[in-house]
Amino acid sequence: MSAYRDEDPRIHDIKTRIRVVPNFPKPGIMFQDITTLLLNPKAFKDTIDLFVERYKGKNISVVAGIEARGFIFGPPIALAIGAKFVPLRKPRKLPGEVISEKYILEYGRDCLEMHVGAVKSGERALVVDDLIATGGTLCAAMNLLGVHCFPCDREVTTRTCWSRSG
Repeated sequence: MSAYRDEDPRIHDIKTRIRVVPNFPKPGIMFQDITTLLLNPKAFKDTIDLFVERYKGKNISVVAGIEARGFIFGPPIALAIGAKFVPLRKPRKLPGEVISEKYILEYGRDCLEMHVGAVKSGERALVVDDLIATGGTLCAAMNLLGVHCFPCDREVTTRTCWSRSG
């Protein structure tokens, strides 16, 4: 079964497994806690399956996972679609030579790093993270990857990221 948006009954079950934590990590933020989703093997598998169904056959050669939740979902998606997994990490977490990209969050500043040479010119990438708030993390990831990403949400990606590159 292939799904897009709310047409698939698995999506409703997945949504019910995500706990909303008000005022975390700061007042006014409604944190979407996926740890409750991970406690349910069926919902966790359905989540991975939905991504795989959507992106298999799209010629994606790189799945880039943003620390830390992208590390949970990214590797099984990469394996299932036949792509390599590239971790995008916080500063000073990767050994060896890295490239960095600073960005602004809704409640501060941060930075992502990636190994030099992890992504080659012309590769097609899927960025995996748990949410898009301001788009800053996604834009930083896309900049690190060379802005050759397969968008998970064309409207959001076009508005917040593609315009920055050109």
